[in-house]
Amino acid sequence: MPSKNLTCFSCGTINRVPIERMPSKPKCGTCGQQLNTPKVTEIDASTLAKASKRDQLPLLVDFWAPWCGPCRTMAPEFSKAATSLGTSMRFAKINTEEFPAVSQRHNIRGIPTMALFKNGKEIARQSGVMRADQIKAWVQSHS
Repeated sequence: MPSKNLTCFSCGTINRVPIERMPSKPKCGTCGQQLNTPKVTEIDASTLAKASKRDQLPLLVDFWAPWCGPCRTMAPEFSKAATSLGTSMRFAKINTEEFPAVSQRHNIRGIPTMALFKNGKEIARQSGVMRADQIKAWVQSHS
């Protein structure tokens, strides 16, 4: 039975989800949290490391900081894009002030920066504020 690996954004457990169960809101086998929702989730450094390498759905990550005006401007647009694109991919945010080593590891030079991960690799990156429709078009151009 074909399946996809999804990292739980709550507890960090990697779950194998049968493809036919993907539309039915699968939950983590460890903590019971929903694995794939059309919303943005704040994650930590270890969860990002697992999800960016192991997840088999595309993962779009917003690297941001609370003091960054452009980041705060883009946050609702990023959420709208997540809602619009649904469960075809996953959306996460990571606070670069709280996890500075993540910025170094991913060579983040300015924020906000979005990175799109697919099959264990970063396949695209975009810095600067974007509207929801621009984010959606950008993601679709790299899918």
